[in-house]
Amino acid sequence: MTSSLSTTPLTDNVGNRTPADRSAPVVWFRRLMWLGIAGNFVIAIVSLTWPTMVLEFLGLEPASPLVWPRFSAFLLILLTIFYIPSAIDPLRHRYSAYGALLARFGGVVFFLLVGGRYILFGLYDFVFGFPQAILLLLALRRHRTR
Repeated sequence: MTSSLSTTPLTDNVGNRTPADRSAPVVWFRRLMWLGIAGNFVIAIVSLTWPTMVLEFLGLEPASPLVWPRFSAFLLILLTIFYIPSAIDPLRHRYSAYGALLARFGGVVFFLLVGGRYILFGLYDFVFGFPQAILLLLALRRHRTR
C-alpha cells in the first residue's frame, strides 16, 4: 500500500537523501525555518530575562505582574520547538511545516487585530511566514512532479 502523501521516497535503500530533498526550495525553506527558530529563541530568552527592558525598547506599556510577558516568552519557546521537525525535513514532516505556517500567519492576524505597537510582532511573523509559504508550495510542487 502506498501513501497518498508521498509519491517519491525521501531516502534510498541505504538512507541517503534523494534529490527531491535537496531541491532549492527545500534547502531555502529549511534555512529560513532555522533562522526563524533561532530568532524566536533569542527573542524569548531576552524577554524571559529582561521583560521590562524589552517592553521599554518596543515602546509598549509596562506589564504588571511581569509573569505574563515572561509566560508569553515561555510559550514562544514551546511553540518554536514544534517548528524543528519541519526545519529538519519539511517533505517528510509536512504537517509540522503546515503547522508552522499556520502559527506564523495566526500571529500575523492576531497582532493585526490587536494593532498599536504590537503590530511589530505580527510583522516579524509575516517576514518569516510569507517566504516560507512560497518555498513550501514550490517544494511540494517539485516533489510531486518527480
